[in-house]
Amino acid sequence: MADLYPLLRPLLFALDAESAHRFTLYGLDVAARSGLARFIAAPSAELPVTAFGLRFPNPVGLAAGLDKNAEHLDALGMLGFGFVEVGTVTPRPQVGNPMPRLFRLPAHEAVINRMGFNNAGVDALVRNVQQSSYRGVLGINIGKNKDTPNERAADDYLFCLERVYAHAGYITVNISSPNTQGLRDLQEEATLRRFIETLREAQERLGAQAGARKPMLLKIAPDLAEAELDAIAEVLLAAGVDGVICTNTTIDRAEVAGDPQAGETGGLSGRPLLARSTAVVRGMRQRLGERVPIVGVGGILGGADAADKLDAGAALVQLYSGLIYRGPALIAECVEEIRRQREPAHAA
Repeated sequence: MADLYPLLRPLLFALDAESAHRFTLYGLDVAARSGLARFIAAPSAELPVTAFGLRFPNPVGLAAGLDKNAEHLDALGMLGFGFVEVGTVTPRPQVGNPMPRLFRLPAHEAVINRMGFNNAGVDALVRNVQQSSYRGVLGINIGKNKDTPNERAADDYLFCLERVYAHAGYITVNISSPNTQGLRDLQEEATLRRFIETLREAQERLGAQAGARKPMLLKIAPDLAEAELDAIAEVLLAAGVDGVICTNTTIDRAEVAGDPQAGETGGLSGRPLLARSTAVVRGMRQRLGERVPIVGVGGILGGADAADKLDAGAALVQLYSGLIYRGPALIAECVEEIRRQREPAHAA
């Protein structure tokens, strides 16, 4: 099956990054409705994985941010992902930060974004999920509105948690985006402990009411000091959090110094994040042992990158920026490289 993305990429890169983002999603929707999806990407073969009580058909998922409002689930579900995560969603709609707010750094296979949780609000996301025919594992990533002070942040997360609970395979609590002022302060140990305990109580209450317990994951930043990671691990273990996603984007620019876009504010993702995010995966695995599954995300642009994250201790991986540079073929490449590295002949 031909991979058309190398032919389309120059056209997409001729557009500004956010317009290309919208155009790509529109094209995927058209392809899904018209039966042309098979010309975009081959469905990945089965490579089942079980993590935090869920069975995934393969360990390669879509990270949050690509489909903030769950408007494109049917199309994304046809690309071969083992799971799809949508959001970040907030209680009320918000427009996010002023444009331009998304930038490509092609020389570094990187992206800088300062989108700012732009989304149509949690009720719109829930309606889109209900109208979708997607039946794979669905993660829903929740956040707080920009104008909600941190001392009231838990209220926003509880609001979203209660509304998405029945519709999610798992819920991700995003307190690590650099694009909502003060959000990362919620990762401070004492604040995080109170915050997570509140959400865990709600998670168990909602599970009892629904007769089905849904896993809750925490997404953390890559820019934390070792002592801060120690504290987060202690909170995760003490509170019984189901999983952790390592990592969000970085505010560090050392890897892209000198690039014309390096001075843009926002979170940096793509190739420059790979080593840092994988190191966080490895460190958190050492801290958590086998008790808390890890999802590794950041800088995956090839199958070997995905396999390295699993070697570092991740149970699952997620893609986003790599899709901008490699296209949907990256999904199957990651699945097949993970499979190859798991084969007995390779291990020998």
